[in-house]
Amino acid sequence: MVKAAVKPQTKKKTTPTTPHGRVYITATFNNTLVSITNEQGEVVSWSSSGAKGFKGTRKSTPYAASLAVEDAVKKAVEHGMKTADVFVKGPGAGRDSSLRAIKAAGLSISSIADLTPIPHNGPRPKARRRV
Repeated sequence: MVKAAVKPQTKKKTTPTTPHGRVYITATFNNTLVSITNEQGEVVSWSSSGAKGFKGTRKSTPYAASLAVEDAVKKAVEHGMKTADVFVKGPGAGRDSSLRAIKAAGLSISSIADLTPIPHNGPRPKARRRV
């Protein structure tokens, strides 16, 4: 007789949550990514427009961004989060609608910060045209 291999039971890792956290929103031209962390920076929940089932150009719409944010916030609220600092990055269409979705999903916003990278000097300019 052959014995069946027994897999050892592994505990599911849970992240400790606090009532206050951070919401990071990256709004690109093609997608909107959301990750919610606790005070220590450990990810509590995340979502994106693509993860919500949108494909192609529909991923970059404000509606897709609001659904993604709403999904991530609901998971965080289930873990006991009540307030959050919001950090927005990127030039995408989902910037404003994602902030409204956070409020609608039941998370109160403490502060909003824009982390969009801005070049201080940029690349070398094109050579001047000589005629």
